Amino acid sequence: MSLLITDECINCDVCEPACPNLAISQGKEIYEIDPNRCTECVGHFDSAQCVAVCPVDCIILDPDWVESQNSLHNKYLKLTAEQV
Repeated sequence: MSLLITDECINCDVCEPACPNLAISQGKEIYEIDPNRCTECVGHFDSAQCVAVCPVDCIILDPDWVESQNSLHNKYLKLTAEQV
């Protein structure tokens, strides 16, 4: 699954730099996660870094974007290949 930032976000600015896939950006009101870039940090870390640093626990699994671990890993491989 991709992750989703809920409206409980306080715009503290700690999640964006923690994302290795550059999936997080400032939206109109709160930060947003691009599901096409989010791998839940699969391939980079053992756990999602944005979730780990969020002080208000407002980052959840996106029920509208269900993906398997294999799918997340394949997305990671595609994203890292694009960076070369």
